[in-house]
Amino acid sequence: MKYILTLCALMGLNLMVHAQDVTYANDIAKIIYKNCSSCHRGGEIGPMSLTSYEEVKNWATTIKSVTQSKYMPPWQPDPNYSRFQSENFLTDQEIAQIATWVDGGMERGNPANEPAFPEFPEGSVLGTPDLVLEMSEPFLHLGNGRDNYRYFVLPSGLTEDKIIKAVEFRPDNTKIVHHALIFEDVTGIAAAKDAATPEYGFNGFGSFLDGNDDSILNQKQYPGYVPGQKPILYPDGVGQVLQAGADVVVQLHYAPWSVDEYDQSKINIFFAKEDEIIEREVETHIMVPQQQVINAQFIIPANTKREFHGIWTVPKDVSFIGLSPHMHLLGQHWEVYIEHTNGDIENLIRINKWDFNWQGGYSFQKYIKAEAGAKIHAIASYDNTSDNPNNPNNPPQFVTWGEGTEDEMYYLPLNFVDYENGDEDIIFEGGTTSVSAGLVVGGDQIFPLSPNPVDDFTVARFSLSQGKAIDINIMDINGRLIRKVREQEFFNTGEQYINFSTKQLANGIYVLNIQGRNLNVSQQFVKQ
Repeated sequence: MKYILTLCALMGLNLMVHAQDVTYANDIAKIIYKNCSSCHRGGEIGPMSLTSYEEVKNWATTIKSVTQSKYMPPWQPDPNYSRFQSENFLTDQEIAQIATWVDGGMERGNPANEPAFPEFPEGSVLGTPDLVLEMSEPFLHLGNGRDNYRYFVLPSGLTEDKIIKAVEFRPDNTKIVHHALIFEDVTGIAAAKDAATPEYGFNGFGSFLDGNDDSILNQKQYPGYVPGQKPILYPDGVGQVLQAGADVVVQLHYAPWSVDEYDQSKINIFFAKEDEIIEREVETHIMVPQQQVINAQFIIPANTKREFHGIWTVPKDVSFIGLSPHMHLLGQHWEVYIEHTNGDIENLIRINKWDFNWQGGYSFQKYIKAEAGAKIHAIASYDNTSDNPNNPNNPPQFVTWGEGTEDEMYYLPLNFVDYENGDEDIIFEGGTTSVSAGLVVGGDQIFPLSPNPVDDFTVARFSLSQGKAIDINIMDINGRLIRKVREQEFFNTGEQYINFSTKQLANGIYVLNIQGRNLNVSQQFVKQ
């Protein structure tokens, strides 16, 4: 018995020492600054500020709770099923570190070891936009404690088609703007609806095309906005067309609020530069619950749970870029995968617990090829019972397709480009083969390009100790600027990846230069 007590005491001592080893300075600050502070700081949507030791300590118990339940950070896709660019979830080790730190007394450690807080930009995180579209007047969101889903029409004013590389929604009132969906409209339907209402914009919860299946299939959707997600530029050589004379239509979700608030948000649009060769256009196929897709009627009777299994046969060889699952308040789960013609299964996305408040668009870490004849399986489940706390009807009611709050949707845009030989080997994030520790510059780390020598594409990888704006340029061996790959783009704390094309370069030796505050590093690469 004495031996057992002694052993237990030693184990307890080891656990205590381990807990004391976890400090804010060495362990917790970098987790918070990377995954939480983009929303939890002054003027952003997070309900509390998490920018310093004292602020984090004051909310430590709450942080432990919401991270252990994985309610925060708000990332829906299951990382054990598939992976995406710019993921924002905590690893099991990070969650355990937070719990250990909180339970161990929330030690600060040496303040000199704390990472610098990110230099979040006041404006765009992607640099200087080529086109800025702003709401023409402020919109009043009533403080009645209710959600408001509203469409606004922003005329592009374009006189010629343009190739979009990225769309960045900039909320004006971050307290109430919860998320945004962004569309192109060349039909004039949205503008007509706006003109028919006496106030600015018009109410809508889903598609502004009134649920017409054929129209929805032709609806072009651009990357949307959820708080904390940085916009992602399309891969080199790829873009999405914004047609001349088109309207840009944004659906805003204003969160419930207790007092009246105004909002006048805007959209930054980035076009392809003259020195980028655009070879392929992003296309979108939207899976909706037509009979030929789900082999059933999209109806959800009261007090029932239903699952719909949609199938789309890919008509040509394509390379998928990303997807944006969408459903309403009865939604429970999504699973999407490819069934290749040889019978192999390839995962695309699984959302185990749907939350309408955190829907978003997701970009794959590499091109995912689907050959002609492959089948996209998209399975979505719904709960129209009183057991569903999000059910908008009490008691439950008969529900079918529609854009109203009490309606439901099965809506899956899939973005892709025509397949080109070698797409399988093009990586946008992760998976680099370099085993070198890289060059340390201050607290930042720069890794060798992979691959190098380069055929058509390569990946620059670097890790930042502090989030900051970065310039990335390609120069010739004499220092002459050849191409601006990134210009004053914000990259947060941690590991970053930039995939870029060298197709336009003649064979020879070039220099990739990465610059930011307290950072200026160059490395050579060979184009062969």
